[in-house]
Amino acid sequence: MNYERVFAKIDLDAVEHNIRLIREKIPAATKLALVVKADAYGHGAVVLAHTFESFADYFAVAEMKEAVELRRSGIRRPILILGYTSPALYEKALDYDITLTVFQPDRIRMLSALAVERGKRARVHFAVDTGMSRIGWEVSERSADEVAEAARLPGIEAEGIFSHFATADEADKTLSLEQRAEFDRFLSMLAARGIFLPVKHLDNSAGILEFDRYDDMVRAGIVIYGLYPSQTVRAELGEHFPLHPAMELISHISHIKTLAPHHSISYGATYVTDHTIRVATIPVGYADGYPRALSGKGEVLVHGRRCPILGRICMDQMMVDVSAVPEAKVEDKVVLVGVDGDERISVEEVADMACSFSYEWVCGVSRRVPRVYFRGGAPCRTISYLEAEDMSVFEST
Repeated sequence: MNYERVFAKIDLDAVEHNIRLIREKIPAATKLALVVKADAYGHGAVVLAHTFESFADYFAVAEMKEAVELRRSGIRRPILILGYTSPALYEKALDYDITLTVFQPDRIRMLSALAVERGKRARVHFAVDTGMSRIGWEVSERSADEVAEAARLPGIEAEGIFSHFATADEADKTLSLEQRAEFDRFLSMLAARGIFLPVKHLDNSAGILEFDRYDDMVRAGIVIYGLYPSQTVRAELGEHFPLHPAMELISHISHIKTLAPHHSISYGATYVTDHTIRVATIPVGYADGYPRALSGKGEVLVHGRRCPILGRICMDQMMVDVSAVPEAKVEDKVVLVGVDGDERISVEEVADMACSFSYEWVCGVSRRVPRVYFRGGAPCRTISYLEAEDMSVFEST
């Protein structure tokens, strides 16, 4: 493959392994929604959706642009937007056959009117708030009346209903069990009103791993990328549910120098040498998504050995101590997250050290970092977001 300043290595075999593990755990009749919001948690939504469309019954995203991107790329599976969609985007939802989450009576009436006017059916899933306090109808008789009315509106295809676990990734499952009971109670209220929605779903990634009761569908997010929802889940289930991390972050050495004592390194001169050391510059910084919070405490892998970061991480570069790697030279591989020899630096390690967590870290790998996809240990495709941008709108006419 060509030289890249830094790239995210995405192992498609790892993603497939993780999806198959999930598919084996849930009943054959249970639908599987692959959550590819936030550009598939930084892994590249279009490539992953096309690669694994045959495994998915649904794809789930957060907003309209993400949904339209998948449709325009040729994805034909149902696409569910999990959050709020403005009425200004309802026409686009109808044009691209996007399934909307609804939870406000006035909005669904507007959607109904537009669907009737356009001679189309608007697919919707109703959101129910069982304890997350984010979006959704509260569990009440009044809400059940409103959902029943909405489900019968002309032009509306009431396809599903869902809620979301707030603490399924924690050791105490009390709230999760209460949420399950509330969800079931609301479904019973709807049944009493003659409403039976075909696609019910509550389980997120943690719910899939932690529980054995599922509804008509589950939503697999962070787990398909080989990351556990929390360290608690990893400790409880990692041995029996071995996920394979899909992303590595890899760069190269751009410069090597030897510094005598009393030389300062990087902004603020926060590191000053007290002995002669060999310093390598790595062309990666916080603009690529590598946390500045790891300044002076993070490590990278060079020739399978851990090398400490020296001083502050810059926007586009960082310096590391390679004194223990005398064979290191310019353009040698540097692993910031991933495996090199017998050593591993995990996403969780880097995220924890930065007072963050795995979800935020993978989503934060910036768009200027190319995604290089691997199958069978070999690169099969590269997506460079900056090179793919259509800048024709700025060309002079």
